[in-house]
Amino acid sequence: MYDGLFDFIIGESYRIGVSLLVAIFIYLLYKAVMSFIQKKGKELNFEPHVVNILRLVVRVVGLIVGITSIMTIFDIPPDLFVGTGALLGAALGFGSSQTINNIVAGFYVLVSQPFKVKDYVKIGDLEGQVEEISINYTNLYVPTFNLLKVPNTQVMNSRILNLTHEGVIKYTFNIGFSHDYSEEVITAVVIEPSISDFCSTYCDLNLRPPEAYLDKADRLEKSYLFRLFIPRGEAKLLYTLRPELIQIIMKHFDNLKKSS
Repeated sequence: MYDGLFDFIIGESYRIGVSLLVAIFIYLLYKAVMSFIQKKGKELNFEPHVVNILRLVVRVVGLIVGITSIMTIFDIPPDLFVGTGALLGAALGFGSSQTINNIVAGFYVLVSQPFKVKDYVKIGDLEGQVEEISINYTNLYVPTFNLLKVPNTQVMNSRILNLTHEGVIKYTFNIGFSHDYSEEVITAVVIEPSISDFCSTYCDLNLRPPEAYLDKADRLEKSYLFRLFIPRGEAKLLYTLRPELIQIIMKHFDNLKKSS
């Protein structure tokens, strides 16, 4: 057996050598193209998801070129490659269908662009600022100041709400007040002073003043919707200012209850 293997290596030494040189050349070319894409992406201010798409295309093309070149060097019939590829594909499909689905979903997210990097989004029950869109995961910077990797299959199968418009995160939240106080009193004694106090500290950061209006009411309470306007990409500022505004509102509401 070893003699046969040795004879094969000697007999095919030329082809093996050429295939190694071709593989090295393709690898070096692949690394050079990847580096070029990364460099030009920064120079031209490409969105990170655009760079990811280009990198994915280069990987696929490099793999196809490498396999085709080696097949040509060894005179491997295309039918054999197709049959082997189908068998291997079936095996991989049964063994790692979730991974494959995730890759397909990642490609869909990259191409369809339901959101871009630095957009603030809600994906199903999750929310956060998009930090990276890769072929497998979408990375979110969440309100707990952590990075959360969301599988792209979950992204594709969820409702997506993009809160970023015209370069601004338009974030809304609700606060309820009891019916013990009229809408006029809540507006004059709680909401307007709260917005004024908030702006006296934070609106000099080029922030648009918050807005508030009555959203709905039931037999238990009146619910007001508050809207914050935060520059795109400044999720950390949003996570800091939202509880600050709530604290100011609650302070004025507590003062109202004490004075009643």
